Amino acid sequence: MSDWTTNKTRRLAAIAGMVGALCVMGLMTWLMVKYTQPPPLTAQRAAERAKALAEMNAQNREALTTYGYVDPARDVVRLPIARAMELAVQNFKNPSAGRSNLISRVERATARLPEKPNIFE
Repeated sequence: MSDWTTNKTRRLAAIAGMVGALCVMGLMTWLMVKYTQPPPLTAQRAAERAKALAEMNAQNREALTTYGYVDPARDVVRLPIARAMELAVQNFKNPSAGRSNLISRVERATARLPEKPNIFE
């Protein structure tokens, strides 16, 4: 065999190897994309999510616009935003008194409750 024929065979083998490697990489990429995609959202799942969002918005709207107890044991209540802003303006007409009042309320709201006695002792 001549030198030209051997050289041609080597080139063809190298080209075939490169094409084969690229095909294997393409196949692996396609498989990775196929198996890592999340399942499509169905109409049922979309309806569940919309219902959950509506419930959460209703709860938030109620919490922002109505009175209620946050922690009855500590006597902490929830006020509507408009009323809370009115009270803040009223309390901070005298800044030092408003600040001390706010600090005392925070301390009372975050104080540790007395531990309940253990029924087994």
